[in-house]
Amino acid sequence: MAKRMLLMLLIAGLLFGAIFGFQLFKAHMIKKSMASQKPPPVTVTAITAEAQSWQSRLNAVGSLRAVRGVDVTSEIAGLVRTLYFRSGEDVRNGQLLVQLNADADIAQLNSLKAAAELAETVYDRGRAQYAAEAVSKAVLDADAADLKSKRALVAQQQATVEKKAINSPFSGRLGITTVNPGQYLNPGDKIVTLQTIDPIYIDFYMPQQQLARLAVGLPVTVATDSYPGRKFTGRIVAFDPKVDLDTRNIQVEALLANPAKQLLPGMYATASVASGAPQRLLTLPQTAVSFNPYGATVYIVRQTGKTTDGKPILTVKQNFVTTGDTRGDQVAILSGVKAGDVVVTSGQLKLRNGSEVVIDNRVQPSNNAAPKPVDE
Repeated sequence: MAKRMLLMLLIAGLLFGAIFGFQLFKAHMIKKSMASQKPPPVTVTAITAEAQSWQSRLNAVGSLRAVRGVDVTSEIAGLVRTLYFRSGEDVRNGQLLVQLNADADIAQLNSLKAAAELAETVYDRGRAQYAAEAVSKAVLDADAADLKSKRALVAQQQATVEKKAINSPFSGRLGITTVNPGQYLNPGDKIVTLQTIDPIYIDFYMPQQQLARLAVGLPVTVATDSYPGRKFTGRIVAFDPKVDLDTRNIQVEALLANPAKQLLPGMYATASVASGAPQRLLTLPQTAVSFNPYGATVYIVRQTGKTTDGKPILTVKQNFVTTGDTRGDQVAILSGVKAGDVVVTSGQLKLRNGSEVVIDNRVQPSNNAAPKPVDE
């Protein structure tokens, strides 16, 4: 009985060992088969890295401001007699804009002039009498003082009359007025806005880190969504002498030519400052660069052999790169890529070092230095 039990256990052990060995052999063959099968090549797009002329630019958003701009007001109270301008009109320096009623003031002026003329006559008579020793020096001095007082009153009244004629303080373009003849104006009431807009300023802010790249006289290109595709040119004329303590930015002022007077104060616009001399830099589409926490990388395509029918076998190698400024769809590459390297521009998500690729450039990512919106 014991021998029979032992035989059965031996047979069961042999059977179990055969099954386990077969499973191990099967797993080994599957693993070997999978290892012998290479994954299919990944389809990517690629571009040859080339050096291009590159002008470094600093970009910012700013606001347009008139070279001169005021709200024309009345210095004294009065009734509007005549308006000598139309809304939106260009006026020259000193041009009469508004005449207030000055009849009473002119009458008072004439009265004071008559008193001054009489005082002058009295003074002239006193001088003659003093020369003949008919009056004392004290009388002559009193006559002289009275003449000066009368003339001062005339000058004061003359100034009051002149203030009733409101003139343009400088040349520029008028805004829209709501003042009408017969309306009473108090001192300080706004009559119309006056702006000198050719040339015109743009004010924008730059981080203090960029201060060394800025200088008075650098060219500035300005664009605004009011005129898509239009560029306005000017130059930096001034910097604020202090950095803002809250933002650590510095205010920059540039002067733009505006002969057609299309740019208006208060508009916002983008300013681009050309900084430094043009350089020759390698450029790639921005889609070619993968930005990771450990650094920026690109995949460079290399030929590692040929197939049996003579076709090249292409594989990729991941390289770390140092990027510079961007412009449009392009980014400058400072290191990590050489001129002539073929760089993957799309399809990187499926790649790793040594991946085999096939290049299909029928649809390429945009590589425009100055892209423009396209209405479709």
